[in-house]
Amino acid sequence: MIVVPGASLNGPAAISSLSSLEPPAAIQVPHWYAVHTRARHEKKVAAKLSCNGVDVFLPLQKQIRRWSDRRKLVELPLFPCYVLAHTCSSADFRLMLFKTSGILGLLGDHGYGTPIPDEELEPIRLILDHDLQVAQHPFLKIGQQVRVRGGTLDGLEGILVGTGRGRRLVLSVPALQRSISITLEGYDLEPV
Repeated sequence: MIVVPGASLNGPAAISSLSSLEPPAAIQVPHWYAVHTRARHEKKVAAKLSCNGVDVFLPLQKQIRRWSDRRKLVELPLFPCYVLAHTCSSADFRLMLFKTSGILGLLGDHGYGTPIPDEELEPIRLILDHDLQVAQHPFLKIGQQVRVRGGTLDGLEGILVGTGRGRRLVLSVPALQRSISITLEGYDLEPV
């Protein structure tokens, strides 16, 4: 109960409902949110959220890991310590998050989370659907924005890095401050 100064305790102005503690109405629309997890807990958190009815996106990349006695193909998160959840940033969702082990919180201001636009995640899905080899790349804020012309990646936009055979396209998710890069051999590019 919140008491308004100067009001009587019996009047309707004396009590403000808990709904005023909810995030703004624009946040009540389902969006993608980055859920910050403990290190190496991404798959467990994604499974728990999925069991609770939350639509999750955990981009994985395949890598061969070597040990002294064997080699194994493993799937590792493309964005370590993050799981993407498609939901409303409501009080119920945040409460469920903090009751789930392995979750540190939502990425964004004041614990409400910052919505991630679908346009930033669609290129990641496209690349993973075509099973292209990806590599981690430092997050870039500057550089020339380019668009791929033709082929399976037609219309894909990103930042061009390198020239000639070393041409790579960097795709960034600014909300996560993470980027990935792909090799662009055989693709035509145009400036955006």
